Amino acid sequence: MATADRRSGSDVRAQLDQLLEDDPADLYENAPCGYLSTLPDGTIVKVNRTFCAWTGRTAEQLLRTRLRDVLSVGGQVFHDTHLAPLLRMQGAVREVALDVVRVDGSLLPCLVNAVELRDADGAPVMVRATLFEATARRRYEREILSARRAAEESEARSRTVQQVVSELAEATTVDDVAAVVVRRGRRAVRAAGAALWRVRGHMLADHRAQPEPEPAPMLVLAHAEGFSAELLHELADDRRGQWALELAEGVRVVRLDDGLRARRPGLAAQLEVAGLHGVAVVPVSADSRRLGALVLGLDGQDDGSDLITLEEPGADLPAADLALLATLGRQAGQALERAQLHEQTTRQAQRSAFLLDAARLMAGATGSRETVERFVDMAVPRLADMCLVDLITEHGARRVAARHGDPDRQHLVEDLLEWAPPVRDLPYPARRALAEGRTLWFRTVDDEWLRSVVRDDRELTAVRRLELAGIVSVPLMAEGRALGVVTLNADRRRGPFTAADVEVIEQLAAQVSLVMAKAQRYELEVRTSHTLQATLLPPPPPDVPGISVAVRYLAATRGVEIGGDFYDVAPLAGGQVAIAVGDVVGHDITAAATMGQLRSVYRALLVESPAPSAVIDRLQASWPLLGLQRMATALFATIDLPSGRLRIASAGHPPPLLLAGGRAEYLPVRPSRMLGAPPSGAREWTGVLAPGATLVLFTDGLVESRSSDVDVGLARLRASALRSATADPDQLCDRLLADLAGTHRADDIALLALTRAG
Repeated sequence: MATADRRSGSDVRAQLDQLLEDDPADLYENAPCGYLSTLPDGTIVKVNRTFCAWTGRTAEQLLRTRLRDVLSVGGQVFHDTHLAPLLRMQGAVREVALDVVRVDGSLLPCLVNAVELRDADGAPVMVRATLFEATARRRYEREILSARRAAEESEARSRTVQQVVSELAEATTVDDVAAVVVRRGRRAVRAAGAALWRVRGHMLADHRAQPEPEPAPMLVLAHAEGFSAELLHELADDRRGQWALELAEGVRVVRLDDGLRARRPGLAAQLEVAGLHGVAVVPVSADSRRLGALVLGLDGQDDGSDLITLEEPGADLPAADLALLATLGRQAGQALERAQLHEQTTRQAQRSAFLLDAARLMAGATGSRETVERFVDMAVPRLADMCLVDLITEHGARRVAARHGDPDRQHLVEDLLEWAPPVRDLPYPARRALAEGRTLWFRTVDDEWLRSVVRDDRELTAVRRLELAGIVSVPLMAEGRALGVVTLNADRRRGPFTAADVEVIEQLAAQVSLVMAKAQRYELEVRTSHTLQATLLPPPPPDVPGISVAVRYLAATRGVEIGGDFYDVAPLAGGQVAIAVGDVVGHDITAAATMGQLRSVYRALLVESPAPSAVIDRLQASWPLLGLQRMATALFATIDLPSGRLRIASAGHPPPLLLAGGRAEYLPVRPSRMLGAPPSGAREWTGVLAPGATLVLFTDGLVESRSSDVDVGLARLRASALRSATADPDQLCDRLLADLAGTHRADDIALLALTRAG
């Protein structure tokens, strides 16, 4: 027996010795961690059985693949951006968390340690890595994070209350309060959307308004975010949110269940479209007075149970969240009441400041169109939600503006243009306000009244969509005449106009009337000047065989758009053509009248085909007889078409520019004194206008400016003509004006270009 025991011990010892001899290989292959050897580029060249078993792959499947290829997408990114660069820089990495993708697609959390082996020169040769399974550790970390998150959420609720109280204390307007309540309420329960409705019937009364019956309490939307327009409409429904008032006796949750689908199919459908399983309704109150309701959209999946109904308190939210929302509702109610009082006490000051600002802006308007635009910009949306402006013109009434304060509802206003002048007469009530010459104020707008004033059912449908709550039409009267009428409308979101609102509208309309009357007088002067200018300037130059002529006239941009510049082209007997440009001193109607007389006398002198110098001498001699009140510069020329012989005389006018053979030169015409000055005897320059050459005549408005000398302008004109490189007079004129005539011109410009056919 002892011998057997010794043999048994000997066998055990032998087996242990054998295992110890084989231990290195067995330890590598069956180690409790994964072993990898890779080339510097990450290609796996050796892997143990443990790693193969973890991934569900054979060694043959893993060899010659890269380590990054068996990692998750996030692991691949981390490998490329962190692990590989750190390994190359430091030579080793420790406990890097990566997810390995098993053959079935599941993830295996691992911690990776790796070292880089390098040769004597420091070049990388191989990377050895060990991977430890970290599933339990990852689970533990998640549990810790979950516990921490719960603690943070509890702390966040406390912070939310503090932040709400702090932000509501800073909010001074109803809109500010509504925005805070919606934003904070939504964040408190991570709602998909939120909306605050407030009770219109509990608004504080405006004591300056005329007494009216208090409207029945109704909910109007104060602020919303995250809800579609369709869902908001269904939440408000036909009873204007009365259901929310009925529910808002405590925080309630309206579930998307079969009961809701049966009672309110439209609301249920919109909740499904938004991906919501219900809404939470939070009462907003102050001292037991219901001021509104906060509605929060709850997302998630409906489990189909009927445990929660419209009549039962909601259990979809944690008790802590329900308490938080109830506190939020009470704080919101107190802030709303305070903001309403603050707005009411500051409204009068705002109205006064508004009228002062309006007076300043209106005074700066330069025309009827700008006056209307400034009025509409001020009225919408500060005074009203919609503004219509109709003006009386020489062609009858015309609607010149129709704007809604909400860009998304502008198309509703534009639909009404079909019933506006000039297609039809002025619509009601603008027609009646203009006829009676007084303000019309409609405190309420109901369907019966609308039917009595619209013209057909299509117009009734269009007006209904605007949801009007009040209308004010004010005639525009000035200097004893009617200029038009403005109509301002308020919709149900704003509420009816007050007496103070109407007073401000009337004062603003009075300002508009005065500015409009002034603008119309100015525009009449401008139209008169345009008509006068058009009648004084000659018609387009006639077609003359052998030459091409282009003319341009640009009025100054300052003052009345009329001046004393002129041009003329007239065929004469014997194959000659007379051309002229001139500039009467001044920039007003007197200068234009002088220019018209001068051009008429010049045309009369052409009957005898006098030489250019003779034209100047005769004009100088007859100037006192003509009784002309202004002096003028002028340049007269004749061209003999068969020979091209050119004769030019100047009365104090800039010299013409000749373009020929790729060169541009001013002709050396010696000017005599200006027309209207004591005569000095005109001198004449003669030459030849070669075939293909172009002669450019102009007035000094093209080359003179307040900031530079006339010589600089002449140089610019010559350079521009050289750059144009065209024989087409029209193209040449356009190029010269583009280069030299600015947007703001202090003087008129007359330009004439004549090219002799080649």
